Amino acid sequence: MNSSGLWSEQHVNFCFHFLNTSCTRTNRPVSSYWALYIIMAGGIILTIMGNLMVIISVSHFTQLHTPTNFLILSLAIADFLVGLIIMPYSMVRSVTSCWYFGDIFCKIHSCFDVMLCTTSIFHLFFISVDRYYAICHPLNYYRKITIPVVEVFLCVSWSWPFLYSFGLTLSNKHMEGIQNYVATLSCTGSCILVFNKLWGTISLLICFFIPGILMIGIYIHIVFIARKQAKAITKHTNSLCNKKATSSRTYMNVENKAARTLSLVMGAFLLCWSPFFVVTVIDPYINFSTSEDAFNAVLWLGYFNSTLNPIIYALFYPWFKKSFACIITGNIFNLGSSSLHLITSV
Repeated sequence: MNSSGLWSEQHVNFCFHFLNTSCTRTNRPVSSYWALYIIMAGGIILTIMGNLMVIISVSHFTQLHTPTNFLILSLAIADFLVGLIIMPYSMVRSVTSCWYFGDIFCKIHSCFDVMLCTTSIFHLFFISVDRYYAICHPLNYYRKITIPVVEVFLCVSWSWPFLYSFGLTLSNKHMEGIQNYVATLSCTGSCILVFNKLWGTISLLICFFIPGILMIGIYIHIVFIARKQAKAITKHTNSLCNKKATSSRTYMNVENKAARTLSLVMGAFLLCWSPFFVVTVIDPYINFSTSEDAFNAVLWLGYFNSTLNPIIYALFYPWFKKSFACIITGNIFNLGSSSLHLITSV
């Protein structure tokens, strides 16, 4: 697998041995193949099962039918689809450097890959907006964040990424000006998504940087307001130890904890996807010299964000932890959808 002549032709592995135009297959030690497949397959299983439990939890238990949880449900669906239709095929491509699933599916896979990543960050942005009203304007929250408003959030979170990803990928606008480079990579068994300088920068701004900066700004403001409200409630409670003050403090504790958990979800997203977007933007300026293994590493770090979200919910949301336990033990079949004594927010 070396053009310098150090290896003879019989030592070269091809994706399709019966085709002269076949791409070459990456040579790895057998132990490396097994290690990569085990790690990636484990991530795929955790992603599918974890997000499926979030989907079942919110769908089944009526007490989890809140605006925030509907957004979390939709985010879990996006993450579930990443694990189901993106990660398995990317696993084979990343380990072998070969695409065995045809050119048409390559295009569809690339479109959904971009779409679901963008969908995730749009969901997280609207979740931050939801938390902003819950923490900073609690009296107006149920008037401002209604089910119709959440439906608009969800419509935007799915429709805009769909139009952007499919429009860009199918039009090949992202490859204008770099056709010669793409041609050097063109062979049977190849499935790559390369961005030129313009669209690499635009994708960074639209899909990551702008919504990411807005989310960070919103959460900083939420933390500032939450601390201010906590001090006011503590002062009020100390002066008037009545039921109303205790109720207000309990409500704020719940909302603040929810905000911290969702900020952790946002932080995990930014941490996981930042390397990928940085590489995507920088690569065209360094003549696409990023190694294949390095690109796969940052890509899978991004994919594993879909694995982390349900784990974060299970660790930090008591009601998700309880609902997960009901699902795993099978008790969900013995419970009604309104078992408030089992699924309660703390």
